[in-house]
Amino acid sequence: MSEVYGSAVLDRIFAAVLVAVHPSVAPDTSVLARPAPPALIYPSEVSGGPFSPGLTAAAYISVNLRNGAVIYAKEAHQRRPIASLTKMMTGLLTAEQGNLSVKVRVPVAATRVEPTRDDLRAGGRYTRRMLLNSALIISANDSAYTLGYDLGGRNMRRFYGLMNDAAGDLGMIDTHYASANGLNDKTNRSSANDQAIMAWYALGDPTFRKVVSTRVKRVPWAAPIHVKEYRNHNRMLFTYRGTYGVKTGFTTAAGACLVVAVRRGNRNVLGVLLGSKDIWGDMPRLIDATLNKLPASG
Repeated sequence: MSEVYGSAVLDRIFAAVLVAVHPSVAPDTSVLARPAPPALIYPSEVSGGPFSPGLTAAAYISVNLRNGAVIYAKEAHQRRPIASLTKMMTGLLTAEQGNLSVKVRVPVAATRVEPTRDDLRAGGRYTRRMLLNSALIISANDSAYTLGYDLGGRNMRRFYGLMNDAAGDLGMIDTHYASANGLNDKTNRSSANDQAIMAWYALGDPTFRKVVSTRVKRVPWAAPIHVKEYRNHNRMLFTYRGTYGVKTGFTTAAGACLVVAVRRGNRNVLGVLLGSKDIWGDMPRLIDATLNKLPASG
């Protein structure tokens, strides 16, 4: 399974990068072997940015998604807990698996996770689509666990193996997944660099991109609720022009984490914050500076 997934991952990201760098080239992805995944492009010296006072995040990175060039970075390869940013990989694997109308049974263990939860019923059956929306829009830990249980064939360790195979395919050298929802802060770790790679690729999947760009979604539910309203935890979707993703995260050990993608005309950028004390202050400053660094024409 990981071989089929890995080939699809690398073929698409390789093709996207090739076209971004050489717009006249339209590669036939059907005949591509499994090329080495494109790495983020670091300048000889990476600036921490024109921030005074500095950002509160322990680690961060911003990237020009037109060519993968790193614009600003601090401790970009530092391995840290990433909280619910983990759900980007869980969501991507679910989107890649497809068959989103398939109903999945909720294991008892999923209902025992810490908040945030969607209050799934043990033994209840929910579609992958609903669980995917729940995990990525409102960051429900029970929904993410259930997706991992499903894709791992009722074996969470097997699902973690799938996550780590995919991370390896993408060249995420600082990453080790040991959780479907990010509640494991001890061995589930990554870096700002790797989460930028993760988000960059995942946004290339139409299903993933649609979900993480959704501001509010109404979801049919059992009586007596009948309808739930999912409101995206990513405030920048509501407050920062051009935002189209991607994911928030928080645990006590990880601190506040945030990945945001913003498109303004021909400028398309990504920011990652890990261990921030003020994500809603830090991220607009990081994205503002990054956009200002790039010419409006691209």
